[in-house]
Amino acid sequence: MKALYCREFGPEDQMKVEDIEDPVLPDGHVLVDVKAAGLNFPDLLCVRGEYQFKPPTPFVPGGEGAGVVTEVADGVENLKVGDRVCFNGLTGAFAEKVATPAMAAIKIPDAMSFEEAAGLTVVYATSYYALKQRAKLQPGESVLVLGAAGGVGLATVELAKAMGAKVIAAASSDEKLAVAREHGADEGINYSSEDLKARTKELTGGQGVDVIYDPVGGELAEAAFRAIGWEGRHLVIGFASGPIPKLPLNLPLLKGASAVGVFWGAWAMRDPKGHFGNMKELFDFYEAGKIKPRVAGAYKLEEFLEAFGQLSGRKAMGKVVLTP
Repeated sequence: MKALYCREFGPEDQMKVEDIEDPVLPDGHVLVDVKAAGLNFPDLLCVRGEYQFKPPTPFVPGGEGAGVVTEVADGVENLKVGDRVCFNGLTGAFAEKVATPAMAAIKIPDAMSFEEAAGLTVVYATSYYALKQRAKLQPGESVLVLGAAGGVGLATVELAKAMGAKVIAAASSDEKLAVAREHGADEGINYSSEDLKARTKELTGGQGVDVIYDPVGGELAEAAFRAIGWEGRHLVIGFASGPIPKLPLNLPLLKGASAVGVFWGAWAMRDPKGHFGNMKELFDFYEAGKIKPRVAGAYKLEEFLEAFGQLSGRKAMGKVVLTP
């Protein structure tokens, strides 16, 4: 089969598309003919050797995808050959075939395209877990979404709106804010030209925002936290801008506020029942038209450098997928 192969940690351009052997199918696994695979920021970190978990080299990167089950190993009861599924893991998705644990694959709605499904699990499951389980978001509360036009950002805009919140999108350009508004944002802040703290306070009537969704980090994190309301929750998702911020601890003290870590992957492993419950609710949202994964671009495996560049350059407005 063809696969994007990472022989050693380093920049993305050291990888190649190669012909490698088909994956072995252990008990409890299914073989999936991959139709589309989602590209996420952790994939960049994995290839560079900068992720908190380092896969043994060589490896096929790619943490999520969608396709059709073509073979079922012993011990599998929840899936059968021909099922359309999405799946997630740490590696393996950027290939024509993947062997994935059956419990990491979930049947998708008939109306959902493979490209949509490939971009759903990581960003929507992360965002929903963050808002539902970690922030305990309530109808009528306000949510500030940093990086609102990216994959997780747009997912959060849609989900927060579906959960009854007032959504303030923050992004680096008016074009990105327009996309966020298309997906349900009530207000927008261009933090390239506006003061994030002052504008957030203004849009919340001086009260500050209830929940901050922060996949960006860097200098924006403290500016956003300074606009948090009483007993607000700052959701720490990731650090797409690069630097990991250092927050003065007097700020949560004065606001009675919390910095809340969001590690969806670890939670899903510890609470698979909760994860599957969330996924069912996400599919219900999709079928009700409340969420619609935005595919920013679909690239062939051989075009992986362009796809990675969309993500590393923070150009993507929506989800980037590879189509083996």
